[in-house]
Amino acid sequence: MLEEIRIRGLGVISDAVLELGPGLTVVTGETGAGKTMVVTGLALLFGGRADSSRLRAGVDSASVEGRLLVDSDSVTAQAVTEAGGDLDTDGSLVLRRVITAAGRSRAVAGGASVPATVLARLAENLVAVHGQSDQQRLTQPAEQRLTLDRFAGLDLADCRAAFAQWRAAVAELARRTGAARELARETELLQHGLAEIARVDPQPGEDVELAGLAARLEHADALRVAARTAHDALLGDPDDPTADLPDVQSLIAAAGRALGQVAGTDTALDQLSTRLAELAAAATDVGSELAGYQAQLEADPARLAAVHERRAALNSLIRKYGDGTGYGATPPEGGLGAVLDWAAEAERRLAAADTSDEALAALAAERDAAAARYTDLAAAVSEQRRLAADRLSQLITAELSGLAMPAATVRVEVRPRHPVESGPQVVIGGQPAGAGPDGVDEVEITLRPHPDAPALAVQRGASGGELSRVMLAIEVALAGTDPVPTMVFDEVDAGVGGRAAVEVGRRLARLARKHQVVVVTHLAQVAAFADRHLVVDKAIAGTPGRAATEAGGVTRSDIRSVAGEDRLVELARMLAGNDSAVAREHAAQLLEDARADTAELAVERRTPGTARRNGRRPPTAAAADPPGSPPVAEPARTTGRRRSSR
Repeated sequence: MLEEIRIRGLGVISDAVLELGPGLTVVTGETGAGKTMVVTGLALLFGGRADSSRLRAGVDSASVEGRLLVDSDSVTAQAVTEAGGDLDTDGSLVLRRVITAAGRSRAVAGGASVPATVLARLAENLVAVHGQSDQQRLTQPAEQRLTLDRFAGLDLADCRAAFAQWRAAVAELARRTGAARELARETELLQHGLAEIARVDPQPGEDVELAGLAARLEHADALRVAARTAHDALLGDPDDPTADLPDVQSLIAAAGRALGQVAGTDTALDQLSTRLAELAAAATDVGSELAGYQAQLEADPARLAAVHERRAALNSLIRKYGDGTGYGATPPEGGLGAVLDWAAEAERRLAAADTSDEALAALAAERDAAAARYTDLAAAVSEQRRLAADRLSQLITAELSGLAMPAATVRVEVRPRHPVESGPQVVIGGQPAGAGPDGVDEVEITLRPHPDAPALAVQRGASGGELSRVMLAIEVALAGTDPVPTMVFDEVDAGVGGRAAVEVGRRLARLARKHQVVVVTHLAQVAAFADRHLVVDKAIAGTPGRAATEAGGVTRSDIRSVAGEDRLVELARMLAGNDSAVAREHAAQLLEDARADTAELAVERRTPGTARRNGRRPPTAAAADPPGSPPVAEPARTTGRRRSSR
């Protein structure tokens, strides 16, 4: 749950704090006061696109900081820990987003700098923002399908993977069939290269090993002389023990005898004597190894010739296939290793270039198997969509009955996609359908405002006010499938007024029983239902007003919480544009009615079927929850509300 948001340098907001709480919070204010900046700030805080044009005039950077209360064992807490952040000792999580005038962005989660994508991932489990643009998106067929899939809880990963596998098999078969001549030529060249490499049969690292062996054989005499000279200097000449030249072993022995005469007299000298003994042992070991080295050195012209011949064969392969010029393959440079890489790549390409009847038949079988698997998965997805569409249609229709559209019917239609001649298609239930990664369905939401009207797609058949109510009904119906604790609505009540506006407020209040709900609204009927009321004020420097001002005539907005008399004044302004006695009386009546409604909501949760009182809705306007309703929707009392026949 969001506890607090601080916005600095964003739009008309210089520095403002929103203190939030559970239940329904409304944000109101004059047009242009900066209410939208609240939603913009929330979008930024949760990984939205950083747009430097949103910065307040004259500032170098803007920031949004939010404090949230999360469970220490939640997915969100785990994600923050994995990103290097920590929760505060009281279990709260602090998120921060900064954007600069240069367009740079910085994000912080739990005290750790993170990519903005981390904030976006956190938002998936924390908050859902619904703005006016979401309403417009939901009029698009693709968004309507996504809405249904979200309600149904569909996971399309398997369907998408099967579609990709099927299309890859189709493309590969077409490639081999259509380019048989070119592939046959490539096959011949690859086979020739592989045969040449196979005849030589190079081994990994063989070129390096042979280079060392050749150098040793070519310089065998010089190496032997060097080793013999070094041996004699260390251990003496074994063939002439009486030689006058002193050797290292004899000199070390003499030094050891000298130190041995005073052994035990001084510890420092004793330590040097020990090191001298170690030196003698090392000289002996090296001398012995030099003797062994001499013994194995032998000039062998025949072996040297064989080594040169083998190296010539390997170098020929390296020139052809190790420098990227070998018959169309392009392995990295690297001597014999590159030759072996070329051979491995050639084997792969040879398999991919096989245009024999057997290979083409195997590919066709693979294509057909992939198509069959995709068809089965797509058919299962279609069935789940149809079942979910019936439930969603009932829920939306029931919600509209409570939003002053009692005769309206909404239907979520699922139809096979019309196949395109050049596009992929499958046959499901004997009917051809256009295929795609997300299945074979087209989804359309239709509205019949009253029984005598035709059912039309919502983007064509709904007025502005009807569209707002349909979209709100959809959101309420989807709320039970949305696990996020916080929901933000930006003027989803546009185009609504009168009794419908009251019902919008009531629906949002019901939604706030299960979620923390933040609503930006122009409607007093909606604001009256709030548990917390925030007002965005603006003023120009040098003019009176509640908001803070700045020099230079710069507009500046502030956010304040209102209650009691101040709240009554704000509701009166929203109703009449002034603080007249009549407007206040109307505002007071709205608050009284909203409190009664809110109290009744609590009663309804304990006693289902209770009819509305005070004459605001006659008993004939109520209805029962349709089967399959998510708990949050609760659209109903049990007395006679019209239900969808579907």
